[in-house]
Amino acid sequence: MDWQTPEDAVPSAFVTESNRRSLVGAPPASGAWRAGDAPGDRRFVSIGELPLEFGGVLPGVTIAYETWGTLNPSGSNAVLVLHALTGDSHVTGRAGPGHPTAGWWPGLVGEGRVLDPDEWFVIAPNMVGGCQGSTGPASIAPDGHEWGPRFPYLTIRDQVEAQRRFATALGIERFALVTGGSMGGMQALEWAAGSPERVERVAILAAPPVSTADQIALNSVQSEAIRFDPAFAGGEYYDAPDGAGPHRGLALARRMALLNYRSPTELNDRFERSWQSGVSPLGDSGRFAVESYLDFHGNKFTRRFDANSYLVLVDAMSSHDVGRDRGGVAAALEAATPHALVLGIDSDRLFPVPGQQEIARHLPGNIDGDDPIVITSPFGHDAFLIEDELVGAQLRRLLEH
Repeated sequence: MDWQTPEDAVPSAFVTESNRRSLVGAPPASGAWRAGDAPGDRRFVSIGELPLEFGGVLPGVTIAYETWGTLNPSGSNAVLVLHALTGDSHVTGRAGPGHPTAGWWPGLVGEGRVLDPDEWFVIAPNMVGGCQGSTGPASIAPDGHEWGPRFPYLTIRDQVEAQRRFATALGIERFALVTGGSMGGMQALEWAAGSPERVERVAILAAPPVSTADQIALNSVQSEAIRFDPAFAGGEYYDAPDGAGPHRGLALARRMALLNYRSPTELNDRFERSWQSGVSPLGDSGRFAVESYLDFHGNKFTRRFDANSYLVLVDAMSSHDVGRDRGGVAAALEAATPHALVLGIDSDRLFPVPGQQEIARHLPGNIDGDDPIVITSPFGHDAFLIEDELVGAQLRRLLEH
C-alpha cells in the first residue's frame, strides 16, 4: 500500500540532504496534481461517464496514465500495472516536473527487467479517485468547483470498470498480464473474476479476497485522523488561505499506515531504541529515531497527496469483496480463467498470508496449484515493492505460461 521510493529501503534515507530539501517551505493545501501543473510523463484520455456500483454516475472521467514500450501489431503484449493506495502512474522514471518522487517499481519495469519495454507494452493508469491526474476529489466538477467532499463513494469494482473503459479507449481488448500489489492486487483480482475474457494472466501480490473487519478498522482510524484535523474544514480546504490544509491529519494517517506496511522485525532491527539527536531521554531534546522516521514520511506525504483522495481510496479498499453478488469468494474465483500467480509475504501484517491462501485455493488457473507463493522478507507488506529479485522471478514464471 505504501508508495515505495528506492531510497526508502535504505535505513538512513529519511535524513539525506535531498530529503531535507524536499521539505523546504510550507506544503500546499493539497498535494494533488492539478490542471495547469507540469504534466511530466503523463498522458490523458477521457472515458466519459462512469456508472457506479452502488448507484449514480460520475460524469466526465479522465484517466491519467503512462506507458513504456510499443503495442505489437497483434495487440498481444499489453501489460496493465495497477498501483497501490498512495501510488500513481509513475511506475519508473526520475522525479522531476510533474513527478514529486521517482517511480515506485523501477526494479521490475525497464530495460533488462522482467517487464522490459522492448518486449512488453506496459500501461499504468492513475486510479479514479486518486490525485495524480485522474478524476478525483481535487478535480473540477461540472459546476466549476472542486468535487471535494461531494465526490461519490467508489468501490474497487468501480475503479476496475474505469480501467476496462480506459483499456477500450486505448484499443486494447485483452491484456497479456494484469498485475498489482495491495490495492492494485485487489483490482487485479477483480479483473480476473469480472472480466476473465480480457485477461490472459493475472498476478495478485499481497492482496486479500475481501477486506476483513480488522482491515476496515485500520482504514477507519486513518480516515478519522484526517477528519479530526480542524484544517480539514469538512473537506472544503482547497482555497484555504496560505495553503492551510489538513496537513497534520493527513500526516498522522500516513504514520498509522506505515506501521502496517512494515514489519516489527524491520523497525526493531533498523531503529532499535536509538535517539535521532543522540540526547539522553532525560534531557530536554531528542527523539527516538523511529519517531523521526514516521514524522518525516508523514510530512513528506502531505506534499504529494490529497486528503479527500485518501478518504475516497481507503473507503474503496474497505469495499473490497470479490465474492459480493457472485455467490461468495469461492464461486467468484472458480469462474476466473486466467493463468494466475498469487504471492504473499511471510511478514505482512496488513494482508497476511491466509488471505492469499484462500485466493490460491479457488483460482483454477493458479500456476502453483492450491498454494500461493510466499516470499520471506523482513520488510512486511512493502516487500512487494522492495524485493525486486524475489517478485521479479515469480512474474517471469507466470509470463512463461
